[in-house]
Amino acid sequence: MAKIADWFRRHAPDKRKLIQLYAAVLYNAHVKGFITGQIYTGRLKSLCVPGLNCYSCPGAVGACPLGALQNALAASSNRAPFYVLGILLVYGITLGRTVCGWLCPAGWMQELIYRLPTPKTEKSRFTRALSKLKYFILAVLVIALPLWNGLKGLPLPAFCKYICPAGTLEGAVALLIHPANGDRLSMLGLLFTVKLIVLIGLILFAVFVYRAFCRFVCPLGAIYGLFNRFSLLGVKVETSKCTSCGRCVHTCKMDVAHVGDRECIQCGECVRQCPEKAIRFKAGKWTPMGPEIKTDEEQIQKA
Repeated sequence: MAKIADWFRRHAPDKRKLIQLYAAVLYNAHVKGFITGQIYTGRLKSLCVPGLNCYSCPGAVGACPLGALQNALAASSNRAPFYVLGILLVYGITLGRTVCGWLCPAGWMQELIYRLPTPKTEKSRFTRALSKLKYFILAVLVIALPLWNGLKGLPLPAFCKYICPAGTLEGAVALLIHPANGDRLSMLGLLFTVKLIVLIGLILFAVFVYRAFCRFVCPLGAIYGLFNRFSLLGVKVETSKCTSCGRCVHTCKMDVAHVGDRECIQCGECVRQCPEKAIRFKAGKWTPMGPEIKTDEEQIQKA
């Protein structure tokens, strides 16, 4: 019994994993939608959740900020997208990419897939360069095309329409597998097939590459990354304690150049790995949280 209890203790999810799970459940708390196969369209749907979660998911209780931004830009010929830009500004200043590390269902699902026991691809100069792709996708598919077509009166949420894997999985697939929507299968065409291939490809990549979608494709992460330097919540290095050993960057699975840069998802793994305990979670100028788990050296010494 002691061995069983020890196994469960070692494999129990940490606080971050639990918060990720709670966020995914909260974003999709409209259980009735999964039962009826219908999308919730109540008042809450006008509010944006912080993470990437498709509006068309039958359980979604809020809107996806990325989809809302594209729709707002597409309608820019009629009204300015102040509301969506304001929401993104609030999330960015307060949370930055803490959203990616703690509050995004898409990121959580990729981390679960990555745990499958297979050979893994290490980060490199190539992945570091490829991480810039998401900024190009943000500029072209999320901003330029929706805005250009919106000014011509032709709404086009390009990222949602052509790429978004969350939309394919949570929206299209989740709706189509319900018997009540069986008659819609005949409406599927080449575009859905292409998006399904993209979804399957990203899932396969996530098996071998840590958070492949977040690192290389996700434009929402690109937006939040721009605020990492200024966000109230995140990780902070106490320079007086730092010895520049580089362990934080080396052990991080994201393509960071230093703690807290645009690629940092504020997951806190560096907090646990720092031998000098020089990294803390910050809340503005307050740094309330240090390492939750002892460093490898401390565990060895204790053993």
